[in-house]
Amino acid sequence: MENTTGIKITQKDYRFAVAAGLLIGLLLLPVLKTASPAIYAKFAIVIVPLFLLATPLGLRIAFYIGQKIAIIYQIAKFGVIGVANVLVDLGVLSLITMLFSSYLKIKSTDALIGAVTFYSLFKSVSFIIANINSYFWNKHWTFDQGSKKQTKSEFVQFFAVSIIGFLINVFVASVVFKMILGSMTTLNAGQLGLLGAAAGSIAGLAWNFIGYKLWVFKK
Repeated sequence: MENTTGIKITQKDYRFAVAAGLLIGLLLLPVLKTASPAIYAKFAIVIVPLFLLATPLGLRIAFYIGQKIAIIYQIAKFGVIGVANVLVDLGVLSLITMLFSSYLKIKSTDALIGAVTFYSLFKSVSFIIANINSYFWNKHWTFDQGSKKQTKSEFVQFFAVSIIGFLINVFVASVVFKMILGSMTTLNAGQLGLLGAAAGSIAGLAWNFIGYKLWVFKK
């Protein structure tokens, strides 16, 4: 396949891909245990090795496709980091939810309002931690600006984009959580939280990629 974009896949890309695969595999374990203990019991032992192999392989496939359309390769890297960040988000949220699950028990309308309030707070904490992780990976790999000196302007821009992404993330997560919580469901607090967080993360990631590429890390 003729490379018409000038993009290259480097040893650095493979190292980051392997590290991301390891991170994804490890973080997926507690999330999977919360979401489905039965599936966790069956597949936990293969999760980490699977992502250690699949992540660099997927990156290689994206590279071949990206030789014709450069942005595909960058989106693939952003997607890998996006998955890792989502799992950081979900993992922290699962831990907080388990520690404070008593606050999410629904016994009345007032309790429902209180549960949504606590969930929004928990989701905010998990998002902030995931966002710190996001800055490192996107600066040093997705947009490959590790050698570029961090400036106050870049930090402010990243913060501004992330705040909007944060609002989108938490809003969507909280709305989904409330919608499911108010319906007939047999899901526990941890599972409900994961569903809300996943929806919020997808919405936030779409905004963040556009903002980071066109503004924060614009070359």
